[in-house]
Amino acid sequence: MQQLRAAPQDAALGATPELDAELLLAHTLGVPRARLRSHPETPVDAVPASEYRSLIERRAAGEPLAYLTGWREFWSLRVAVSPAVLVPRPETELLVERALALHTSPEGRVVDLGTGSGAIALALAHERPWWQLLATDISAPALEVARANARHLQLTAIEFRQGSWFEPLVAMRFDLVVSNPPYVGARDPVMSGGALACEPRIALTPGEDGLASLRAIVRGAPQHLAPDGWLLLEHGATQGAQVRDELVLAGFRYVRSHSDLAGHERMTEAQHGQI
Repeated sequence: MQQLRAAPQDAALGATPELDAELLLAHTLGVPRARLRSHPETPVDAVPASEYRSLIERRAAGEPLAYLTGWREFWSLRVAVSPAVLVPRPETELLVERALALHTSPEGRVVDLGTGSGAIALALAHERPWWQLLATDISAPALEVARANARHLQLTAIEFRQGSWFEPLVAMRFDLVVSNPPYVGARDPVMSGGALACEPRIALTPGEDGLASLRAIVRGAPQHLAPDGWLLLEHGATQGAQVRDELVLAGFRYVRSHSDLAGHERMTEAQHGQI
């Protein structure tokens, strides 16, 4: 515990030393965290001390808690994660909320670009089992994680394809295109410290220009959206105005941004006009 208290905490994932230590203990014991709370008198002599100490040391060094336990909750789903994928963030649930609000039909064609762990596609499939969902990623290891999550959650109707953005989607059109692409500039100081240093660089930054992936998706989306279809993009807290400008230049309408619970503009949506 002292190691965790002395270590810089990862505000992005909302970690606290006490919570981390408790979650890692529950993970090591193989019991729900609630059991530790409901039976505090239960002896824990069976704790594999060396395993628990190793996890504490790794967390104190900045490794994301989700990589240590192997999972992260997203949209009430237990999503498996590994260093091959980003750890799903709570603010990304806003993307799911807006997708469900914009397309209320029980049927729909939806693609999740850069799916990573599959969190967004899995959440949408869970809420709209009749939607035709397709998810892409350039990373083969990431797609392995996403496919395993779909099998474990019994959401096997999602189709996964490998490729960069729209490459695997020749001549296909969708009612919704959603994406949480890499949007951190390569020289941004956050790239060199904290949990981000442990996460896959390809999923965090497109290079020197943090808007490069967002811009590529905006410019390619009109060829893959059905008439009146929607594009939904997660982006950095200071990138909203630039993303809106790109969408307007690309001919989108009803361009609007939404803020996360911290009040930061976190995602922007826009509608494609008639072909």
